[in-house]
Amino acid sequence: MTVIPEDELEFRFFRAGGPGGQNVNKVSTSVQLRFDVVNSPSLSEAVKERLLKLAGSRATQAGEVLITAVRFRTQERNRADAIARLQALVDEASIRPVFRVPTRPTRASKERRLEGKAKRASIKSARGKPRLTD
Repeated sequence: MTVIPEDELEFRFFRAGGPGGQNVNKVSTSVQLRFDVVNSPSLSEAVKERLLKLAGSRATQAGEVLITAVRFRTQERNRADAIARLQALVDEASIRPVFRVPTRPTRASKERRLEGKAKRASIKSARGKPRLTD
């Protein structure tokens, strides 16, 4: 698990819509977190690549990840929410994907499969109406 230092994060605060009454027009509670992935010294190149791919539309062309938090009424909780969401993304990107090595079925497994198919076919063919030749 990679922890991102606070000095690599940039915060912008602005007024948010939604609940808050009169407070919503006065206080900048919404938080926009900006993290420069490309120039971050705390991430390896592979993690940076996976993080930008995972971020999707939250990633800019300059290689930054933008996370906007407006869920809570206070600036502190929105800031903590944005950091937690970024950390979750980084944690997910830190997991190296496991690639499946393709294998071929053995001759015995092929024969077992064909024997099973033949057995089912004979069971199903026996279900029909009796023929005159029987």
